[in-house]
Amino acid sequence: MRLTLFQRDHCHLCDLAYEVLVAAGVPDFDPVWIDGDAALEALYGMRIPVLRREDTAAELDWPFAADAVRQFLATS
Repeated sequence: MRLTLFQRDHCHLCDLAYEVLVAAGVPDFDPVWIDGDAALEALYGMRIPVLRREDTAAELDWPFAADAVRQFLATS
């Protein structure tokens, strides 16, 4: 399953999200920085960090905990 974490530069919440993903045992994800991309900033600007499942297009908005991430990944 391919995952994307939408984030901003110098974002302490994004740093926390990374720690949660590690605690949840997420092996890999694609980081996408929205800074400077008008379309992504319009879509995610107030919601970041956002974890997205590329297979289902489902998104998990911050705040999330390790248990919520594991549940998010287990749903089909």
